[in-house]
Amino acid sequence: MLENKIRSSVGKTIQRIDTVEKAAGTLRYIGDLTVPGMLHAKLVTSEYAHAKIKSIDSTEAWKVQGIRAIVTGEMFPYHIGPILADRPPLAFEKVRYYGEPIAIIVADHEHQAKRAASLVKVEYESLPVVNSVREAFQNKDILVHENAGQYMKLISNVYPVSGTNIGSHIKIRKGDFVSAWGQCTEKIKATYSFNLSDHAALETRCVRVEITPVGKVVVHSTTQSPYTIKKVLNQFFNIEVGNVIVHAPMVGGAFGGKGTVQLEPLAYLASKAVGGKMVRLNFEREEDLITAPCHIGLEATVALGVDQQGKIIAGQYTYLIDSGAYTDQAAGITRAMALDCTGPYNVPNVWCDSYCMFTNHPFATSFRGYAHPELTFAVERTMDQLAKKLNIDPTELRMINAIKPGDSSPTQSVITANNIGDAKKCMDRAKELIKWDEEPQEAKKNKVISKGISLFWKTSTTATNAQSGAILTFEPDGNVNLNCAAIELGQGTKTTLAQILAEKLKIDINKIHVIMEVNTQYDPHQWRTVASSTTFLAGRAVMAAADDAISQLKKTASIVLQCSVEDLDIGGGRVYLKPNPEYGVKFEDIAIGYKFPNGHAIEGQIVGHGKYIQRHLTPMDQETGFGKPGPWWSVGVQAIEVEWDTRDYTYKILKAAIVLDGGTIINPAMATQQMRGGMYLGLSFASSETFVFNDEGIVQNPQLRTYQMLRFGEQPCEYLVDFIESPAADGPYGARGIGEYGVIGVPAALANALSNASQVELNHLPLTPELIWKTKREGLV
Repeated sequence: MLENKIRSSVGKTIQRIDTVEKAAGTLRYIGDLTVPGMLHAKLVTSEYAHAKIKSIDSTEAWKVQGIRAIVTGEMFPYHIGPILADRPPLAFEKVRYYGEPIAIIVADHEHQAKRAASLVKVEYESLPVVNSVREAFQNKDILVHENAGQYMKLISNVYPVSGTNIGSHIKIRKGDFVSAWGQCTEKIKATYSFNLSDHAALETRCVRVEITPVGKVVVHSTTQSPYTIKKVLNQFFNIEVGNVIVHAPMVGGAFGGKGTVQLEPLAYLASKAVGGKMVRLNFEREEDLITAPCHIGLEATVALGVDQQGKIIAGQYTYLIDSGAYTDQAAGITRAMALDCTGPYNVPNVWCDSYCMFTNHPFATSFRGYAHPELTFAVERTMDQLAKKLNIDPTELRMINAIKPGDSSPTQSVITANNIGDAKKCMDRAKELIKWDEEPQEAKKNKVISKGISLFWKTSTTATNAQSGAILTFEPDGNVNLNCAAIELGQGTKTTLAQILAEKLKIDINKIHVIMEVNTQYDPHQWRTVASSTTFLAGRAVMAAADDAISQLKKTASIVLQCSVEDLDIGGGRVYLKPNPEYGVKFEDIAIGYKFPNGHAIEGQIVGHGKYIQRHLTPMDQETGFGKPGPWWSVGVQAIEVEWDTRDYTYKILKAAIVLDGGTIINPAMATQQMRGGMYLGLSFASSETFVFNDEGIVQNPQLRTYQMLRFGEQPCEYLVDFIESPAADGPYGARGIGEYGVIGVPAALANALSNASQVELNHLPLTPELIWKTKREGLV
């Protein structure tokens, strides 16, 4: 913390740069904007979870006034996808999940399109439904995809298995598991599960697409991945990358759900059907819940073997991931779950099988944490049960096994002091915050107060060539514009980047103006705004751009001051002589070149360019998982204190705590709010959120009235947040990514607390009072 005291921006609590506009309600999102002549699209969606499409009759729909086009899957009978091309934009031949798009209606007004969509008649031939990952894994007679092995791969490390419902299978083989398992003195094995759920961002997904007379495809989208949209339209629709222009304003929440590409191809097909006119496609809430991609489901089995001291010798991990009808990002999640399968523990002998399973559920995509809240739930529940079996304090068992420099990850990456945080410091501080070693306060009658804890980690699983760019332009008054393609979706990225730049240029942050909207026509390339990677990637790019600008400032100033560049430094909006700081020149005097008294001018505008690309990352070996898939790990500890009612099995969350080693914390207040928001999201997922399917695979709770989320007043009475700062050598000012980490350990910590309170093992989510009651009743039978 000593370094922060001599910094002007980094490590300081600075108000977010988008605060005033959001508070005033003047900020405009995609759905707020209309254009004269814009047409509107609505989808016809499947009424079955699995069925052949016999016919589509649009006769009555065409009779509705204002209808301009009706597009069906037969007009584009091809598959697309980010990892495995297995999903048609519009279903043809058969549907694979309830709510799947079958046709697009384009009309002058939204109500006309909606009316016409209700009049389209689809004749189906019902097919048997694959309604769970276990059923998908065991049943080879009912296939969601008959030709999964023939789909085109967009990346190499996805492995669909023909003749099964396996969309990908990732293996980790480290050490000699079979031999080590036989030497263990104590063993434990348990199974965990939860169903698919939703992201439920405040802003539903929305897109506008037009095709200009010269062939430019202009996309306005609520997205985390504008350059992925360009890539998909190029790969699958044969449009030159340069002819695709994507605009992305600030996004009203995403949590990973807007990192994939779904609406944009649909809107493109709709615009093409009406001669390139602008078409808007906006999901209503029910569509956003069941037609749009959702959050994976999981069945996990974890087996751990230890020696007499409680040291883990061997671990076996089997993950059956419910990816729904298509692999989308779930194929990547399958890989991410495998590569960090052990949690933050040193396990010398690992056997992991991570399966991406096709079912007849809505297809799944990224969710905040990208496999880590899910695997942490399974691993940390097992650690708690193992601690009980060994009669060891659960925090002590975790510290005996916590990974540290000199150990290796499941993929056999070497752990160093630079690429891992300090788990022990996180644990010690978390125990202080939650008062772990103190007896809980005396509970009221029929109430039990209990605590649960979890240790977690996550690496940033990006593409091996993930990158970011930044451009700085100086104004005549010395102000600086920062232009990059990072998306602001509520996490405060743009403010963080402004702080990094202000620190590097040694100027007041109020002189930094960050361009909030992304336009791929003039923004430098950004991989995607996902994976807690943006501060790292874009931050490094911004620092490189600042270095470029500083060298230009010094060059111009050296001519003006008639000295060597090596004699100069910057600060306070000036370039000055290091030996004699009183001699210098202001940024504003050289920002667009310098003009001498005689009228001669030199150099021109300062324009800084910077870029950063991931380094030394490798793919994972297909048979062993060997490789280096991420640049670093962040570790942390989360703890929950609950008050459980023995009469009706309800509970109240008293405290939620987190201690995270995120390297240098750029903005402490913003980081704290990130953690609070993450814990709220994790508690909602853990306590109440889930899709309910009937026997036919149809979602029974497709509205926010019936899809239960953590409501106002149900949040913890107290949030406790603290950080350990072990700087990462290659991060901007030592920072690691922290965006997803508030979510990761919460479901496990809550389940551990409630398991302690109720004296039964709660291994399934969500943790409803009914589930606790059923589990206790089954234990008494």
